[in-house]
Amino acid sequence: MASGAHGNPSRLEGLRDEECLWEPVPGCWSIRRRSEAVTPRAYGPGEWLLDQGAPGIPAGEYAEVARQAADGMSVAKIAEDWSVSVERVEEVLAHTGPVDPDVTPVTTIAWRLGHLHSCFAGEWEWTFGERRTDPRQLVDFTPSAALALDRFWSLLDRWREEVGKVTEEQLDTVGFSQYAYGSAPDDPFIAVLWGSNLELIHHMAEIALLRDLWRARSPA
Repeated sequence: MASGAHGNPSRLEGLRDEECLWEPVPGCWSIRRRSEAVTPRAYGPGEWLLDQGAPGIPAGEYAEVARQAADGMSVAKIAEDWSVSVERVEEVLAHTGPVDPDVTPVTTIAWRLGHLHSCFAGEWEWTFGERRTDPRQLVDFTPSAALALDRFWSLLDRWREEVGKVTEEQLDTVGFSQYAYGSAPDDPFIAVLWGSNLELIHHMAEIALLRDLWRARSPA
């Protein structure tokens, strides 16, 4: 994460509000004023909310659900973990053969930054913090690209600093992180870190692609 965190800021230099909020296709997820929210579970503590759709288990996560069950997690706990019904989990576990690919919305740079900020803020609070605040109420989303980046890099620096203090024993400790949105409470912390790094890498790659597309449609 250290090398990724140092490399990414330069890739986002010059990001303007218009580019950050650009919706390349209709139906994008983004951040929106509370009065203009269009998705069923958009969240945030302030005026601006992060789009989020209805709860569900995407096809790409069927194997993860199977892993949770194989590791001994109850169907009820899996349903709670994914915010779905017990019947939905049973349907996923009973599925055989190929699954239809997921249809996922295109998201703006603002959404991807907000999503990453929300995830890392929640992970910090429920790993190194007081473990009291709902992760979805930790980030005051903003349409200002400069402010969003400044807040995000500051958080990432704080996260990296705390991770650097973690001992070998803590890396192997199941439940060292109690971040609720995912399997962190049931995993050794080293697996949680692996997932966090993967999340950062793939969303930053997507942001870089969106920047390339923005430049291609709007020459300087």
